Amino acid sequence: MFRKMKFSITILTVIISYNLGMSQFGYGLTASNDIYHYYQNPADDTGESTSAGNALFNLGLGPKIWVGGERFSISLEAQAIIGLTSFSVKDYKGLGTTSFPIMAKFNFGGLSGLDKEGKFGWSIGAGIQYSKTELYYLSNSFEAKGGTRSLFKNYVGQVGYGFGMSGFSAHGFVRYGYDPDNKSKAFSIGIQYDFNLPKLKEISDPESEL
Repeated sequence: MFRKMKFSITILTVIISYNLGMSQFGYGLTASNDIYHYYQNPADDTGESTSAGNALFNLGLGPKIWVGGERFSISLEAQAIIGLTSFSVKDYKGLGTTSFPIMAKFNFGGLSGLDKEGKFGWSIGAGIQYSKTELYYLSNSFEAKGGTRSLFKNYVGQVGYGFGMSGFSAHGFVRYGYDPDNKSKAFSIGIQYDFNLPKLKEISDPESEL
């Protein structure tokens, strides 16, 4: 399923890029701060809560590549996110979460981040995310039950709205993930910051140099 989704996104990106005559391409960085996130593992035999959440110290960072113009761009993004103090309120089992969202996003208006004039804009994206809870300080009772936490997969979608200009944008986002095979879930709400580095360095459109 994921391979089919990646293929469809790739084909759609090529078609849109061709039709809109996009001439700018580059790389960048994306960072985020989850104001709150919640992860629910697949069911296990321990009899304890399978979820964990956090509202503090959730930081993410990763690379991106993009193609587009001032009104619209397409980006492929990946992050490594860590929640340092995440835990389960119902059944304490340990601390810490990590997740790795990998997404393709369509960015409109200001969130294309390429216009010299600041504008508001929005984005929508989809992809896959791997998550893990209880990274450290496992409780003795949980370990005694053979409790372990492995990376689990969710298919995720994300929407965002914010402001951008000249290669930089900041926007609030909501991301939700689900896997129908094992009923696991992932939810995040936060703020994301994007840095389209070539544009920040004021690399000009190749067409303007002709």
